[in-house]
Amino acid sequence: HVQLQASGGGLVQAGGSLRLSCPASGRTGSRYVMAWFRQAPGKEREFVAAIIWQSSSTYYADFVKGRFTVSRDLAKNTVSLQMNSLKPEDTAVYYCAASRTIILSSLANPAGYAYWGQGTLVTVSS
Repeated sequence: HVQLQASGGGLVQAGGSLRLSCPASGRTGSRYVMAWFRQAPGKEREFVAAIIWQSSSTYYADFVKGRFTVSRDLAKNTVSLQMNSLKPEDTAVYYCAASRTIILSSLANPAGYAYWGQGTLVTVSS
């Protein structure tokens, strides 16, 4: 089992920045992928970014490219999401997720992730 704990959400003005963190504990191993998803009220959960733990290769949804950066800290077993130039449409509950199965064509599919942290709310005011 892998336990995830997301934190770092809050209220920020448009154009501002936030940094989300998600430490992983339990039987994480070394070959897995960690990702961030988000879900706005009334909308489906959508992919934001992912990082392959072993290689640190990163993948992003088009709408966050150039604004968000996903990274991992090997020593702390933590994945982070640095969010800059935030927009009101970025308002959502953000979730971190992990999967031991790495299928690049399915990174954006939430069904492929077995482990989820509780969400952290990000609110961007205009």
